Amino acid sequence: MSNTVPASDCYHCGNPVPTAAPWTITLDEHTHPLCCPGCEAVAHAIVGGGLESYYRYRTELPERPDERQAAKADTWAVFDDPGLQSQFVHPDGDEGNVKATFAIEGITCAACAWLIEHRLNALNGITSSAVNLTHHRLRVSWDPKQLKLSQLLAELAAIGYDAQPYEPDQAQTRMQQEERMNVRRLIIAAVGMMQVMMFSIPIYVSGPGEISDDFYALFHWLSLALATPVVFFSAQPFFRNAWRDLRTGILGMDVPVSLAIGGAYLASSYVVLLGEGEVYFDSVAMFTFFLLFGRYVEGRARHRSGHSGNALSGVLPISATRLEKDGSERILPASELAAGERIVIKPGHGVPADGIIEEGESSLDESMLTGEYLPVTRRVGDTITGGSQNMENPLVVRVTRAGHDARVAGIVDLTDRAFASRPRLAQMAARMAHLFVLRLLVVTACVTIAWWFIDPSRMLWVLLSVLVVTCPCALALATPAALTAGHGQLRKRGVLITRADAMETLSNVTRVIFDKTGTLTRGEMQLTQTNPVGELTRERAQAIAAALEAHSEHPIARAFQPFRDATLHAKDIRSHTGKGLEGTLNGTRWRLGKPDFAMDDATHEPATAPAKGQWLLLSEDGAPRAWFGLHDGVRDDAAATIKALQDKGLNVELLSGDTQDAVESLANQLNIATWHAGASPEGKLVRMKELQAAGETVVMIGDGINDVPVLAGADVAIAMNGATDLARTRADAVLLSPRLMRIFEAIEISRATRRIMRQNMIWSVCYNVSALPLAAMGLVPPWLAAIGMSLSSLVVVGNALRLSRWRPQPAPVPGASKPVTA
Repeated sequence: MSNTVPASDCYHCGNPVPTAAPWTITLDEHTHPLCCPGCEAVAHAIVGGGLESYYRYRTELPERPDERQAAKADTWAVFDDPGLQSQFVHPDGDEGNVKATFAIEGITCAACAWLIEHRLNALNGITSSAVNLTHHRLRVSWDPKQLKLSQLLAELAAIGYDAQPYEPDQAQTRMQQEERMNVRRLIIAAVGMMQVMMFSIPIYVSGPGEISDDFYALFHWLSLALATPVVFFSAQPFFRNAWRDLRTGILGMDVPVSLAIGGAYLASSYVVLLGEGEVYFDSVAMFTFFLLFGRYVEGRARHRSGHSGNALSGVLPISATRLEKDGSERILPASELAAGERIVIKPGHGVPADGIIEEGESSLDESMLTGEYLPVTRRVGDTITGGSQNMENPLVVRVTRAGHDARVAGIVDLTDRAFASRPRLAQMAARMAHLFVLRLLVVTACVTIAWWFIDPSRMLWVLLSVLVVTCPCALALATPAALTAGHGQLRKRGVLITRADAMETLSNVTRVIFDKTGTLTRGEMQLTQTNPVGELTRERAQAIAAALEAHSEHPIARAFQPFRDATLHAKDIRSHTGKGLEGTLNGTRWRLGKPDFAMDDATHEPATAPAKGQWLLLSEDGAPRAWFGLHDGVRDDAAATIKALQDKGLNVELLSGDTQDAVESLANQLNIATWHAGASPEGKLVRMKELQAAGETVVMIGDGINDVPVLAGADVAIAMNGATDLARTRADAVLLSPRLMRIFEAIEISRATRRIMRQNMIWSVCYNVSALPLAAMGLVPPWLAAIGMSLSSLVVVGNALRLSRWRPQPAPVPGASKPVTA
């Protein structure tokens, strides 16, 4: 065939090009038509990789895709429809990028995740891609001006992975279908193994001449019949994945597995047809069964963890009861709710969106979100989170965020973001598993050649033993199994890891730094005193302060909410991080905050607070007008948490922007020796850099906008459950629970996870290193190799599952122990 194609045919595959098809490829200053997004993705990948000579010098066109592939191409094009994309594609940042989450079929190990991310990140327009190996999800961010969604899906299909928009219900259904199919494969393999062994045992135990040739032939033919469904049905995933690995050039563990199973089956079938020689159907069936059983156990553990993640995605109820303007109630899909609407939540119903209670008081079950199983009481003015369960009384709620903007949707998105990077140990394990397969095949070829000269009659089963016993299944499962269990345990306890590296860094922490307001304290500020200065009345001062704080997210703003006056509206509000607020009312400039900020006027003398404690000053054009005394209670478990951290040898520090009196008082109360008061956001960051330069690994816990710079600079940043949205997005972990003790538990779980990952790595490497020479010397028969390989994988998974049974030590009772100094 010529190296050119007619203009009406696809330049890549030769198929007819649909009328007005938008797909093209430019080569040698000529634009050539293409028939589908799949050909466009592949053609651009070839040209982009510097392989233009493929088109210039090819002698024939590639094999034409079948009807099934063409149908898939049409399916991909459908996803470019804006109406369809609006259901699962969402904006990502302010640069015009979009993001989406897909459920991926066919993922078996870390090599699959690496291949998907590597191929997608090479596409123009992709800003990030991350595979959630635990839940088999892919989170992608891209520029729609440079890359179409159909091209992205076509690229995934080209390397052997089908993708669908992630929907919790459908994902759970697919997981259940996958599990049922795995059980069927396992049952077939188990029945086949037992029956083949029944026919093999008489051959093994009989002496020469005790079994006639006819019975030998009968047993062999029956074993062939029983092993055939095991190979072609139960072992089908191994062959499918191995073929995909060979096509993509990324060798996974299924390549040696398929070679062992397929080679043993074909060789044994050849012996049966000839009527002489040894057969290995029992080893084939046994190897398939034990490998499937190991993967089934690992899959159950992964799905159990994945179930909690999927359950969180689907925790919002599908319907809601909206209050209309005339007072009537209307039931509608929860996805149609909008901010500002009022809804009724009846007892026993789920909360369909985030909102603020306007009427009623009730107990809510927030265990799905926070891990705290005791109900909490919420009343008028309190914020409630979508996904909670109303326990007692009806509530009227004003919606603040619904659908994809709800907090629970953000939690799922942060969970997927955690897998954008992997701990250093996990990356090393993935690279080792990939390189091990390549070297295993080379070693196997050398062993086979050696046995050809030593004893050709034993060559085949030695080859099988080497392939089977050294399969790096345990090595590939060593870190994902531990990470899955560790993430699940943290999530169960109300700690959401949003960056995968955070778990490894958290295990190496040496110093824990706490902010004060909203972190060690409850963040529930109460106005305890108001001291007017001059002619301003107490009520007027409170109303002006409330107007200034009306648009702030700081915990102090909540203390002034009860004093809001609907007739007062501050304009030109400016927030000075760590200092206070300023704005204008009726043409006058007002400031509320620290005394030196409020009195920023050389014509007035510095003001002094009326007493010790936390005081804010309200000023008018630089003149003092009122003092406000605030009080914030210490969290119930703050003292126990500090002591638990100190008992583990960690340095604890208090770093706050509050006054020296307030910070010193809290530090003495909680037995914290190292504390800093009056720290600005810049000063906090400088202190952080000093500690890191001294070789310390620092964890920072905060909740406000003024904590964002230091959170971004910390080795691990943890945002409290009531943190601002900005602080939460900058954090490496988010507390969903209000309990501070979860921080201590997170450090302990991270250390346990790192310990188990190392144990699994050591066990996997030692097993493969010790098993390889034994198998190469012919000391391990195929059936024993199958058992050994499967047991090694089960040991790794079982060791990782110990994390799911992790229990915290009893919290220490705060006493008169010596404080840990910096």
